[in-house]
Amino acid sequence: MSIARPTDPIADIYSQHHGWLLRWLRGKLNCADQAADLAQDTFLRLLTAPPEQPHSLREPRAYLTTVAQRLVIDHYRRHSLEQAWLDTLARLPEPMAPSPEDRLLVLETLHRIDAMLDGLLPPVRSAFLLSQLEGLGYAEIATRLGISERTVKRYMVQAFERCILLIA
Repeated sequence: MSIARPTDPIADIYSQHHGWLLRWLRGKLNCADQAADLAQDTFLRLLTAPPEQPHSLREPRAYLTTVAQRLVIDHYRRHSLEQAWLDTLARLPEPMAPSPEDRLLVLETLHRIDAMLDGLLPPVRSAFLLSQLEGLGYAEIATRLGISERTVKRYMVQAFERCILLIA
């Protein structure tokens, strides 16, 4: 007589779909190592999802594809950001080039800022960037975005709260 063991839904999803997801990611990234990393990150997201979610997945491949696609987008955005930083460094005269430690600190800061901006709703992000990068005042931002000045103030509060959370 064998004893029936309860099945682990995440282990089942992993065993049934990991190979498929890995192949899918390889096709998107053209790099087996990056594909393996993002496949693991995808399943890590599944493991850290609310407890009821893995049990309620009717379409695990759709869920895994959505999570993995977001991770691929993040990967390419980080890569683009790093490349822009490296291009900037390459144009600096040798005596002005930062140390490897400073390069890493700047790159980490850029990633944190990128994550902060990505976490803002598009209109909030637009208002914040117009203020911080173009130096526009709230009235000018309101005109440019076609919103009230009060809304701009509310957006800026949201953006600055996110900045504070980034620092904390």
